[in-house]
Amino acid sequence: MIIGIDIGSTTTKAVAIEPNGVMKKIKTKAVDVVTSATGAFGKIIVENDIKMNEIRKIVVTGVGASKIKNNLFGIPTDKIDEFTAIGIGGMFLAKKDNIIIANIGTGTAFIEAQKDKISHLGGTGVGGGTVLGLAKKLLMLSHFNGIMELAEQGNINQVDLLLEDIMDRDISFLHKETTASNFGKMLDSAKNEDIALGLLNLMYQVVGMISVFAAKSKNIDRVLVTGSGSDNAIGKKILAGITAMYGVQFEYPQDAEYTTAIGAALSVR
Repeated sequence: MIIGIDIGSTTTKAVAIEPNGVMKKIKTKAVDVVTSATGAFGKIIVENDIKMNEIRKIVVTGVGASKIKNNLFGIPTDKIDEFTAIGIGGMFLAKKDNIIIANIGTGTAFIEAQKDKISHLGGTGVGGGTVLGLAKKLLMLSHFNGIMELAEQGNINQVDLLLEDIMDRDISFLHKETTASNFGKMLDSAKNEDIALGLLNLMYQVVGMISVFAAKSKNIDRVLVTGSGSDNAIGKKILAGITAMYGVQFEYPQDAEYTTAIGAALSVR
C-alpha cells in the first residue's frame, strides 16, 4: 500500500492506494506542516483500520512537503513535485494522457499533462484563498459554506459592471450579460448576498479565462478542473457560461479534490 499526502496551505489531504487499486481518502485542516502531515497520516490509518506493516511507502507533496526532512513513523518517505503530482493524478482521473488541468486551491495552477511529459504552464494567485480573504474583510465570514449560502441568493447585477450597462448590443461573440468589470458597478443597494456571488464570479471567471487561453494555446478543447475548488455548484455554472462563449469544455472527475495526493501515491512504481 502507498500513501500520498498533499500538504496544502489551508488543507491537507491523504489517500491510501492498495495494490488492487482500491483507494481510501481523508482531508484535514492544515496547521503547521509536521502536524498536518502526521495528523493526516494518523487519521487515514485509524479511520480505515490500516496496519502499519501494510504500508510500503509514503509520498508527500504540496507547499509543505519541503519541511518533511525524515521518514514518517519509520516508513520510507519520498517527495514529489506538486505539479508533477497534479499531472499524474489528473491523467489517472481523466483516463486521458493529453490534458490541461486547472488545479484550484488557495491559488490556481495550470498544468499540461502528457504521457511522457508534465509541464507547469503557470498560474494565478486568484483562487479559494482570494475569496476567503476578501469575504473575511467584506462579509465577516471565514468559511466557504457561509459564503456559498449567501451567494446562492445573490444578484450579480448589483456588483459587476456588465456589457449591457455600457452598450446597447452584443459585441463580437460576447452577449450583453457578459462581465465588463468584476465589482465595477458596486451599487449602494448591494447586499452581502450580492457581494458573495461577486467574489465567486471573480474567482471562477479568472480561472475560466486563463484555462481557455491555456487550452487554446495547446490546441486542446477540454480542461480538467481539480483541487478544492472543483466541486462548487456556482463555480460550475460560471464556467459553463465561459464554455458557451469560447467552446472550451470543463470536466470535473470524481475525487478531483484529491488529485494531487492521488498523483503522489501513483508516482511510486
